[in-house]
Amino acid sequence: MTEDKQKKNLTVFGQETEFDGILEFTDNLVITGKFKGEILASGDLEIAKGAVCDVKKMTANSIVISGTVTGDIDAAERVEMCTGSFVRGDVKTARIRIAEDVEFEGQISMLDKEPEANLFTVASDEYKNALIIKSDDPR
Repeated sequence: MTEDKQKKNLTVFGQETEFDGILEFTDNLVITGKFKGEILASGDLEIAKGAVCDVKKMTANSIVISGTVTGDIDAAERVEMCTGSFVRGDVKTARIRIAEDVEFEGQISMLDKEPEANLFTVASDEYKNALIIKSDDPR
């Protein structure tokens, strides 16, 4: 675990919590209650079993869903839909895992991760090779 991940705080919205509006956070959040609105986050988000989220859009680094989500999902790193979850909306992410017994309705768009090399400091051949390696191109 990186030092940065260890420093992040974890906030839990309890089962009795109902939130309506725009939620922005940088740490990690677990929702176990009801949420309606929009989530704009750079941290990790977990929608616990029994939680219900009705969103225009939820954006986070990674999103793990065990409950119900209606609305579009955008995760830079990954989305995981756990057994028994219900998801209705379009998903945009770099990696996805859908377990058995998941009810999912929507489209999935996979994000391409750019090579970590800086375009302006490497030779063009080196950058092209980094692109080929990162894209798993068989050439």
